[in-house]
Amino acid sequence: MSNGKENTIAPLPFEVPVTEIDKQIQAIRQREDADAYQGELEELRKTRDSLLKKLYENLTPWQTVQVARHPNRPQTTDYIRMICRDFRELHGDRHFGDDPAIITGFARIGSHKVMVIGHQKGKDTDERIACHFGCAHPEGYRKALAKMKLAEKFGLPVVTFIDTPGAYPGLKAEERGQAEAIALNLKEMSRLKTPIVSVVIGEGGSGGALGLGVADRVAMLQNSWYSVISPEGCAAILWKIANEKTNQAAAAALALTSRDNLKNGIIDAIIQEPIGGAQRDNEATATSLEKWIVDSLTDLERFNPQTLVHRRYEKFTGMGVVSSDS
Repeated sequence: MSNGKENTIAPLPFEVPVTEIDKQIQAIRQREDADAYQGELEELRKTRDSLLKKLYENLTPWQTVQVARHPNRPQTTDYIRMICRDFRELHGDRHFGDDPAIITGFARIGSHKVMVIGHQKGKDTDERIACHFGCAHPEGYRKALAKMKLAEKFGLPVVTFIDTPGAYPGLKAEERGQAEAIALNLKEMSRLKTPIVSVVIGEGGSGGALGLGVADRVAMLQNSWYSVISPEGCAAILWKIANEKTNQAAAAALALTSRDNLKNGIIDAIIQEPIGGAQRDNEATATSLEKWIVDSLTDLERFNPQTLVHRRYEKFTGMGVVSSDS
C-alpha cells in the first residue's frame, strides 16, 4: 500500500503472488534491524502494489464476487464509524422484533442530517450467526421502512448501505411475510417524499438488496456485485449444481459487476476503491464513499419532494430494453 501500512489480510485464491510478497514484507518488519532495510521494503511495496493493480484491473466476475465477500471488507457498522457523526441507533419494527441483519439510526454525514439504514453481516462467527450472514428477515425490512417513514416525517434524507446475498430464505421468514415485506418496501420507497441514496458496498443479491435499493441515486463500490440472484443460486437452477466451474459461468452471464451495472443503466455511479480493494484500506474507501454521498445529497436538495418522487418513478420504469426481431 502506498501509505506504508501493512494490515493482516486474508488472501483470496487469485492473490497468491501478492501473499508471498506480503510475507516477505512482514518478515523484514519483524526484524530488530528493520530500519536498515527500508530500501528493500519500499521496493517490495512497489512490486506488490503494481501486482495488485494489475490483478484488480482484470478481475473476472467470479473474482469480483470473491472480493465482495472478503472477510476483511468494511461493513455497514464500519462505514458508520468512519463517516457518520452523532449516530443514534434505532431498533425494532413495531410488529414483531428487532433484526440485527439491518442497522438503522439517525446520523450526520458531512453537513447533512440523515437516516442511515444498512445490511450487517457480522464480523465474527457469533455475530454472523446472529445477523443471519446479512440475510434479513421480514422484521428487518419492516424496521427499515418504519425508519424511512420517520425520516420522511422530519424531512431527512435516507442513506442505505446494501450488503446481502439475499433475503433470509427460511420457513419462519416466509411465515412472517418475507415477500410482502420486501414488496411493500419497493412500493413505499418509490413514493417516499425525501431524498434517498443507496450504495452497494459488498453483495447486492436479489430482492434482499432491492428492498433497500429504490433510490434517487444508486452507486456501487468498484469491487461489489449487484444482481437478481447470486452466482451459486443461478448455477444451481441452470446446471443443477454449484461448483467452481458453474459459479464462474453464472457470474459471467449475470452481468453483476459495477461496470456491467453502470453500462446497463442499473446504477448511476461507481465509487473507486483503493488498489487491492476496500479491505486493504478502509479509511480511503470511506473517504470516497462519504464524498459521493455528500455530493449526491447536495445535488438532490434542489428538488422538491413531489419532483423527487416523479423522477424516481421515471428512473426505475425506464430501466431495461425490450427488443424483437422483425
